[in-house]
Order: sequence, then structure tokens, then C-alpha cells
Amino acid sequence: MRADVVIAGGGMIGASLAVALAPLGLKVALVESAPLGSEAQPSFDERTTALSNGSRRIYESIGIWRSVAQEATAIRRIHISDRGRFGFARIDAGEQGVAALGYVLANRALGTALWDRLTADGNLTVLCPATATGLAKAPDALTLEVGQANGAARIDCSLLVAADGAHSSIRQALGIEATTWDYDQVAVITNVLARKFHDHVAYERFTPNGPIALLPMSEGRCTVVWTLAPERAEQVLALPDEEFLRALQAAFGMRLGRLTRVGRRHSYPLALTRADEQVADRVVIIGNAAQGLHPIAGQGFNLGLRDVATLAELIAGHRADLGSPAMLERYRDWRRSDRRSVVAFTDGLVRLFGNPLAGVKLARNLGLLAFDLMPPAKDALSRLSMGVSGRLPKLARGLPLQ
Repeated sequence: MRADVVIAGGGMIGASLAVALAPLGLKVALVESAPLGSEAQPSFDERTTALSNGSRRIYESIGIWRSVAQEATAIRRIHISDRGRFGFARIDAGEQGVAALGYVLANRALGTALWDRLTADGNLTVLCPATATGLAKAPDALTLEVGQANGAARIDCSLLVAADGAHSSIRQALGIEATTWDYDQVAVITNVLARKFHDHVAYERFTPNGPIALLPMSEGRCTVVWTLAPERAEQVLALPDEEFLRALQAAFGMRLGRLTRVGRRHSYPLALTRADEQVADRVVIIGNAAQGLHPIAGQGFNLGLRDVATLAELIAGHRADLGSPAMLERYRDWRRSDRRSVVAFTDGLVRLFGNPLAGVKLARNLGLLAFDLMPPAKDALSRLSMGVSGRLPKLARGLPLQ
């Protein structure tokens, strides 16, 4: 078969790109290895995603937000603190002139909305479950070999997009290396209910053992992202619910009152991963296949979604020669600054707040207080966290691709 664009990976990033391209009338093929609706696919698991305001605007622009808005919980304030120290900082949506700094949404709700749109697109061919098994190059096209239960298929395309995650098989097939820094930490993910209503506040609490984020959810619940050393993470995952809540309470404190209930727990190891290249001959690498970040500031998915919005705009402007060197170079140049600044910001936070030296602790707490009292610094960080800094693609500005 022949397609203009093939997207390898049908998670939230790959599916978002497919939906964004729908108005362009291009022939698009989406290849996804996990069966539709399977918990093996992160788009349909029990975790949540923190969407920046810029990401919300992208989903409004491609017509997805109206399907999920009722299930999204607004973040109206962010409270940052260092456990056992005096420093803290606050960011308020009202001070930034917006209704919310971001939104927390269940992966399952977003994944379902995206795939509902995909199945209604007559120009989209979905191969699922299917696995990329080979890649062949020609001067003006690529051929992706795909394995399915009913046999093999070949797809010729002008542009291949690798959105197949941190262990991208497409990236590996191209011989593109990825630099990985293992943080030697594990994120324990769950949701809790507390006696006090979260009042739409997102908490980022730094502790000697790693940061704890509590993000507001529907029904008064909070999503928990608790970063721990691998051995300690294994211990808390094995605790009975009441003991787990006591351990989390001791680490987080009483800002939300007593924690009373906890949901299912999941975990995953944390590392910084960066592909050495984001483009190759007629190939673009996006999302976690291009960069995987620590969840400390909730920026990874939002950075990947800006990959989507930028690439969709460039595809719209280069339909006569998709995957041309000029298009690929424009993509690389456009994404370079955003990628570099967000990676540096996230990695810097991990290292700064993980440093046990007394002098560093004092300096960072003084820095938090100074930040809280300096509107220009607060505005700059707010724009970064809301995904509205730097050069924004059309979809992130609420504009159509054409």
C-alpha cells in the first residue's frame, strides 16, 4: 500500500499527530503494536497526564478538547516547597491572566477520544496490532515492512514518523543512538483521597528521598507521583494500603489533611533519554522516541505534543515534497531551542533538589523565596510550564493548519 505519511506508534503522541493531520486530506497510515484498548498501550492505562495550557489549546485546535473537557481537572495554583526547609514558591493562574495553568486528565479518557476520531477518518489506515519489522530506503520514498497476525504488509511512504516510545524500534533500525542518564530513581504512581479538598492546587514537594507531586483530579482525588530510590520504591509498593498512606503522609505532610484512601499503584524507572538526532532521511522522531524526561515538572508529554503541532504545520506547508531535506531541517531548527531549554530545566531541577550539601540547600531555599517575590521570574517560569514560551506553532496559538 501507499501512504503520504506513516506514523509508527499509536500512543497519545502518535494518535494526536494522526488527528492533527486529518484536515489536510493526506493518506496516513498508523501502525500500533498493542491491541486497541489494551493496558499495554499507555494511552489506555490508569495513569493521568498533566496538560499545559498550551497543550489544551492544541487539543482545542484539532477538535479533541470538547470530548474530554468534562473529565479534565483544572490546575489553578502551583505550590512548590522543600521539606524541612523554609523556602517555598507559588504560581497562580489569576496572576497570569488565565483560567488555569494546566489540566489533569486520565490517559484512558484522552486515548479513547483520540482513537474515536481516528476510526472516523476515511483517509487514515490503522494497522493494529501490528509491528514494524523492517525499513528500506529509496531516493524519494521509504518502505516500512509490517508484521500482523494475518501476514506481512509493506507500506511505501514519503515521510515516516517515529512515535514509538523511549525504546523506539524505528530509531534503532536507523542506527540513531540515544544518550541515557539513569537517575537511579523510580516513580510510584497512584491516586489518593484526602480529608481536605485539593482546591485545584498542584503540589510539588521536594524531600531528601526525591520529589513528590500531588495533582488535582476529579471527585476530589489527587494523582500522586512519588519519586524514590529503587529499593525504597519496591518496599512502599508492597505495603498494605494503610501503611502506604502513612508513609506517604510522613513524606508529604498535612497540607491536604489526613490521606484516607489510595488506588492501584504502578511504578516505572526514571531516566533522561535524548536521541542523538531528531531527523533522518525522510524520517522524523518525536515524543518519547526523541526525548524522555523526569516527571519532576510534568513537561515530557507537553514537549512531545509541541513536536506534534510543529510537525503538523510543516507537513501542511510541504505537501508537494513531504520528507524533503528542507522540511526536515526546518523541523530540527524549530524544535532545537524548546527541546534544549525544557530538558535543561527538568534535569537541572532533579540535580539541584537532589543535592544534599547544606550550602546548596540554603541557596535553593533562598532562591525559592526570591522567586516567589519576583514577578518577572515567576512570569517566565509560568510561561515555560504553561507551554506558551518561545516560537509557538499554529495549533498552540489556536489557529488552523490551513
